[in-house]
Amino acid sequence: MVAKRRDGIFPHIGTEAWGRNLADAIENTCAEHGVVPPPRQAIAEGLATALPDTEIRGLIASRSGKKVLKPSAYRLVQAGDEQVLLLMCDVHGAAVVPWDLNDRTVNCWSPPVAGASQRVKELIAAEMALHEARKTAKTAEKERESCRRAAGDDTYAAQALAAATQKHEDAERRVRELEDERQALLTTLGGRRPRPVVRAAEEDGEPKAALALAEQPYEVAVHMQRYAAENLERAGKTRGYDLAESLVDAGQLSKGMNVLQQWQITRPDGTVSKLWRLAAVTGNNRALARLNIFRVRPEHLVTGMPQSLLPVPKGKKVDPELLLLSQREILNRLSDRLNEAAARPETEATDPSVRAQKIATVSAEIVIGCTKPAALEHVLRTLNVNDHLRGIQPYDEDARLIALFATLVDAYARESLLADALAEAFPDARGADLLDLVGVRDALTANGPLDPLVPLVPAGDDVSPTVLRDIAVRAITALVFPEIPPEAPKRTNARTVRDTGRFWPIVRGTLQEPAWSQTRAKTAEARTRLWSAAIAQLFLHRGNILSALGFFGVPETAKGAGQDPRSLKVLLLGAEAGDATAWAALVQRMAPALIHAPQPFITAGQGSEAGDGRKGVRRTPKSALAALTLAYTATSASNISRALLLAFAKAVLEHPDATQPPEAEDSEPLVCYGERHWIEGRTPITAGMVIAPDTDGRPTQYVADKAWFDETFPVELGRPDPGSPGSTTTPPTAGTSTDPTATTVHGAPPADPHDQLATLRRELPARVELVEGGYQQAVDSAHTLMTDFEEAHRLRVQLGEDALPAEQRIEWMEKLAKVRAAAQASVTTLEQVEALILQV
Repeated sequence: MVAKRRDGIFPHIGTEAWGRNLADAIENTCAEHGVVPPPRQAIAEGLATALPDTEIRGLIASRSGKKVLKPSAYRLVQAGDEQVLLLMCDVHGAAVVPWDLNDRTVNCWSPPVAGASQRVKELIAAEMALHEARKTAKTAEKERESCRRAAGDDTYAAQALAAATQKHEDAERRVRELEDERQALLTTLGGRRPRPVVRAAEEDGEPKAALALAEQPYEVAVHMQRYAAENLERAGKTRGYDLAESLVDAGQLSKGMNVLQQWQITRPDGTVSKLWRLAAVTGNNRALARLNIFRVRPEHLVTGMPQSLLPVPKGKKVDPELLLLSQREILNRLSDRLNEAAARPETEATDPSVRAQKIATVSAEIVIGCTKPAALEHVLRTLNVNDHLRGIQPYDEDARLIALFATLVDAYARESLLADALAEAFPDARGADLLDLVGVRDALTANGPLDPLVPLVPAGDDVSPTVLRDIAVRAITALVFPEIPPEAPKRTNARTVRDTGRFWPIVRGTLQEPAWSQTRAKTAEARTRLWSAAIAQLFLHRGNILSALGFFGVPETAKGAGQDPRSLKVLLLGAEAGDATAWAALVQRMAPALIHAPQPFITAGQGSEAGDGRKGVRRTPKSALAALTLAYTATSASNISRALLLAFAKAVLEHPDATQPPEAEDSEPLVCYGERHWIEGRTPITAGMVIAPDTDGRPTQYVADKAWFDETFPVELGRPDPGSPGSTTTPPTAGTSTDPTATTVHGAPPADPHDQLATLRRELPARVELVEGGYQQAVDSAHTLMTDFEEAHRLRVQLGEDALPAEQRIEWMEKLAKVRAAAQASVTTLEQVEALILQV
């Protein structure tokens, strides 16, 4: 016998038969419009189970013997180059889950690096152990107080009190140990959680218009959903009014866009449940506020609702461990409970059955089709960003800048200039024409892996996470600070307009900047903040984005960043070979890693501008970068050597990819340099920290931190006196005199020949490797040229075309003859070098 359905304002969900009819109607309508529908299972389990039964009937019509959607029930939207089909309907007020990937909380997520999931599991275990330890400590405290207040002063009572006191102390010590362990795990995760990875859902091996999360354990899914909800609530506190009370009083006044998404949850018994739910693409705050009004937790919707929270009617046995997985069952039980409570006259006004009446159903637009499912996530992100940038709710500064950068990258792609801009920024790329622009777009906005940037790596260089991150930093810099063409010669009595090239107008239009001639310090600061926020998304440990202020000024903003085109490998070899320009460029590449480190070396402006007495020495980010740059040529700092600088640079560039904490060579415990005199409260040593090198480049017993950096590279080092003798030293390649009685330009005695010989012996191996790399590149270029000419000759013979004009062929042959003569001369030079090697 079927139980009678309770009447009331809260709706009852349709049956499975109506769900099948809705799936048929959506599939037929998508076929008519040439778009890809969601998986049929997603429609039946995620969409039809969120709609009232009367709503489904109103959406479907019959035409030519098949079910289709009514024309008034859907609309086709153009989103960039893609089309999205939206279903307009009313859904149950508690049927939509907030989207984890909301752009307002993007700065709360870290990149999904390898091993992050395991660290989250360890953090969850540590939090559970800490919770139990706190309960044990509380019980021990009550036992101690009970023994202390007990009557009597006999020996037994004293022993019981001593035992209870010791038990409490042991419990408190255990709590402190677990708190330290939890804090260390949080530090390893960068204080954030790895961003959930979604992909297009598949049906029979074909991508569909829905999203699917990667498989995750039950406890991880609960933890991540709670984390997402907490950060969404924090971001929503900037709203100028109480959203929940607004929904209770007036209902939902605007539609939100939703997408079907699948959660794959691995249960403790090993079974995997695949649950389809509606996720809010726009209106995330409204979706979370509605669930709070209904008193439903988001994690219960996506992992399973405990039956004890929605018990069955009276008289039936309740299994407290049973999880309700069917959305239809969850929403029907919720509606039945609320309708029953609303019918009772004694129900208070604070009850959900009264507060949720105006949001019992809400209007929504649901993605039910798209032209390119692989790009659906990016299209939805863009719609979310555009909706928020035009909204009235204020952004967090970091999230707003990240959203603006995503809009900037889309503007380059929309104008078909993204590939051209990257090809111009990477002249030595192995295959800039082979770029997957969708993957590059996701990589630069930290919404996907960096692998699509591999074609930008120079030929001959190894592909590693460090190299790809360096490529991403250079690409972001090129897009934010594009180069403009050189200024044309001025003609007398003629008004000229400066040509800003193809790329600068895109930046100006997206960021709504003034004309090129009006570029001022305010524009440079705003552009630097945008660059810093975009770069920060590439790092696990996220520092203050204001730490980059001063890195770029008005010249870079107006005319381009002017990046050194050499690769990271060549810059390291150049710095090892004594090239000061290579070291200066390398410091620029290191700057983001110096900011976004577990122990940041460059922070936002610190100290007192008036004097050193109250807040210490004034240290701006630009000062820290200048000191590190000038340390390469400074002779006044006896504690700095080239070996120290190179060892520090290599460690800093590689630290974001470390998965294990650093260890000293003699297995002694490491401590942060600034905490070496501390006894308690030391910072835990976690993966990504850098061991401070000594003057010989060997690791010490300390972890490099801000105190070590400021002591090694003080403010004074960044302000050298140009007139002081010996403030800088000339690189050995600049041509030094061999006369032992000669003096320097400023009258100082010349360098010791022994030191010069030691320096040359230290730098020559890197110079040999640089020459080897240059020759290998020349050989590869010659081979490529020969291959191209062979192909041109083959095609000419095949097509029977006429030969090129004689003047063109003679010009090319003359150029190649000069190149061959130079190559032969260099061979002679190399033979002389080989002979000299035996004499060094």
